[in-house]
Amino acid sequence: MSKLGRLGAATLAMTTGVVLLSAAPAAGAAPTGAPCATEGTSYQYVVVVRPHTREREVRQEITGNCGKFDHYYPEIGVAVATSVDPSFDRRVGLDKAYSAKKARDAVTGLGRGHTAKLESVQAVVAGDEDLSGQSWDMRAIGADQANKINPGSRDVVVGVLDSGVDPKHPDLVKALDPKLSAGCETGKPVNEVAAWSPLGSAHGTHVAGTIAAAKDGKGITGIAPGVRIASVRVINDEGMIYPESAVCGFMWSAAKKFTLTNNSWFADPFFFWCQDKPGERVGFEAIRRALAHAHRAEVLTVAAAGNFALDLTDPTHDPAAEHPVDKKCKLLPGGLPGVVSVSSTGFDGSLSSFSDYGRGAITVSAPGGDFTEPPPGQGPGCPLSTIPDGQYGSMCGTSMASPHAAGVAALIASGLPFRSAAHLRFLLAAQADPKACPGGDERCTGSKLNNSFFGSGQVNALRAVR
Repeated sequence: MSKLGRLGAATLAMTTGVVLLSAAPAAGAAPTGAPCATEGTSYQYVVVVRPHTREREVRQEITGNCGKFDHYYPEIGVAVATSVDPSFDRRVGLDKAYSAKKARDAVTGLGRGHTAKLESVQAVVAGDEDLSGQSWDMRAIGADQANKINPGSRDVVVGVLDSGVDPKHPDLVKALDPKLSAGCETGKPVNEVAAWSPLGSAHGTHVAGTIAAAKDGKGITGIAPGVRIASVRVINDEGMIYPESAVCGFMWSAAKKFTLTNNSWFADPFFFWCQDKPGERVGFEAIRRALAHAHRAEVLTVAAAGNFALDLTDPTHDPAAEHPVDKKCKLLPGGLPGVVSVSSTGFDGSLSSFSDYGRGAITVSAPGGDFTEPPPGQGPGCPLSTIPDGQYGSMCGTSMASPHAAGVAALIASGLPFRSAAHLRFLLAAQADPKACPGGDERCTGSKLNNSFFGSGQVNALRAVR
């Protein structure tokens, strides 16, 4: 999971368990008629209104309250605005407008060190030779045998919502579709190479290679080398993923009819987002609506579970910031209904030392590596994949586990003439290899068929093509 990322089938209803936000400003709004500030820090906001509100009305409300209108998604009633006026959110209403960057600037105790260590490149090698002997992760899920039977279909598109994918990497050139790629940092999709290429991070390129690196006898081979991928950059140059970027990514995936998306990240500035906190619930609702829209468009969402060794069902603290949490708070996007949440396993098949877990919070598990038990003679303990400049490197994390699950889902989708997101999610779990709880670890609860460490089990690529 990045930081970069940190990290029965359910259906998503627009109004299930959520009160639609009214158009009236909340209590405590800034006095009307007060002059707008013209200097200060510029912040971007998500503004939530009733779905299908006319753009003209949304634009007027934003500009009339000292903001600049940036973009609007009428299908879900989410707009993006910018303002230097510190009272913009109060003018519009704290139940309607929220800036995650503004909240981040006000938050203390931001902790990124653990995940940054996990997801930095551990080893770099050239790719002129066949490196498949070091791909223990692919053998663990039968991917090396599976793509001999079916490498995947070009009709299947996997959106890599991440830090960008290197468009020149020889193992990714054939799989990457520039027409379907976009930059989403500002909340508005930009279909230009510069907007969706990496800014310096290897994370997105590594994720992409696990899914679809070419089977060409050089470097590594991805799980589904025959499918297409799209680079959707949602991570900004600070390594942050704010609600407006996440909303843009999910809406783009729906508009372009992706089959599924991989999301090896969590939305900033928190790890756990709380639906009952003013302001914060606006960011939560904006992402929830966008993901629900993608789900209704039959786009499956696959997401990393996180790298803090936490029980996601019983949060006692937020590892990303000093932020009170309880059981009402969720990981975004991994904690939303209909998402495939992926925990990480090491070379020996056990839960990775860093992987989050939780009964009902994990759908499946997949190889994400670990530092404790390097596989003898089979390469580094962290999965090897593509990194920019035509190279290959190893990285550990649930960020690496998630694209393994996404690759298997892409193989399943390749064999289905008709597919829905819910059906694809069901088959991914149903075809996984069940894994029992390890003896003596009280954190793991549940049966071999479904437990808090591995969900329905470890994904199986070979079973997906059979």
